[in-house]
Amino acid sequence: MPEQSNDYRVVVFGAGGVGKSSLVLRFIQGTFRESYIPTIEDTYRQVICCNKNICTLEITDTTGSHQFPAMQRLNISKGHAFIMVYSVTSKQSLEELKAIFDVIKEVKGDMEGIPLMLVGNKCDEIESREVDSQYGQDQANRWGCGFLETSAKTNYKVKELFQELLNLEKRRAMSFNLDSKKTRSQFKKQKLKDKCVLM
Repeated sequence: MPEQSNDYRVVVFGAGGVGKSSLVLRFIQGTFRESYIPTIEDTYRQVICCNKNICTLEITDTTGSHQFPAMQRLNISKGHAFIMVYSVTSKQSLEELKAIFDVIKEVKGDMEGIPLMLVGNKCDEIESREVDSQYGQDQANRWGCGFLETSAKTNYKVKELFQELLNLEKRRAMSFNLDSKKTRSQFKKQKLKDKCVLM
């Protein structure tokens, strides 16, 4: 179990091209890029409220390639919560998540209380759909996790995805809503603490 700290680590898994990076960038930056750029691994941070304190939501966007199993296992061992993304336009991308789910289960042991979301992305691509919503929901039920269909392109249910994931966390109370007065004063204290003096 990862240590309790001011960081809350979310790891995003899925095959190449399913839109993992697009979902994360849409959530963090509010942007969407049309071109596909394969990811090795990127980490994004967002300030959130955790047990009425400021903490950092750290989102690790992993590679869609299977070339880095050691990185995958390390991310799982450090992760507090997981998002498994497939494209509704590719049944194969959902099938590939089964192996990732097995590794999460193996590394974490007991899945009880570990927030996990299965996400069918690209739900705006109606003509190309290969996986219907019920099939995705049935798979989520088998794994005992949350389920949502999203579209990073149209910003459909992207914020809801991350909010739902945080709602699954029962060990800490988390929210995107920050008390602005408290936030400013805490940021000032943090800034002062982070300043270095060169001698």
